[in-house]
Amino acid sequence: MPTSPGGNSPAPPPRRTDARINRDRLVATAQEVFAELGPAASLNQIAQRAGVGPGTLYRHFPNRQALLAAVLRDRIERLVRQADVLTATEPPDDALAHWLRALLAHARLNQGMGSTLMVEEPGAPGLDCHRLILDAAAGVLTRAQEHGTARADLAAADLIPLVAGIALSTTHTADPTQPARLLDLVLDATFTTPR
Repeated sequence: MPTSPGGNSPAPPPRRTDARINRDRLVATAQEVFAELGPAASLNQIAQRAGVGPGTLYRHFPNRQALLAAVLRDRIERLVRQADVLTATEPPDDALAHWLRALLAHARLNQGMGSTLMVEEPGAPGLDCHRLILDAAAGVLTRAQEHGTARADLAAADLIPLVAGIALSTTHTADPTQPARLLDLVLDATFTTPR
């Protein structure tokens, strides 16, 4: 049996390719179904649309919370990667503005999922995801602050609630431009010079 890099304990067996493909397919399908129908969508419908049986879904995700956590984590990892790409390819203030817009889109898309996963135990999915977002926000904000274009007295922990508040308060707005306008106000308050 293969051992872990430290050599002390057996390494877990490699996941079979078809099992990994099924898992990835279930997460991708759940992304679509939850976006269409919300976090209470039928798990059987997700399995059917993914082309697998309910047993396969429950082998990978024993309950709704486990599937929601996988979907949310996948979305958050993409959001974090986007922060890295923007930081590497755009001027600091543009990277911050573009990432906050991506964060707003993420928050609007994932309303209901985050509250379903609210947890208090250290290391649980909800806290881990919040830390990933906070770290990504801190990275793009710090770079703009070092460049002198963002206010030095702001923290990532200030910006995230503002963006989340916009997402929450515009859930049922009849004006589709309102979220972007409100975010522009936040950006005006974030940068030291008009954009």
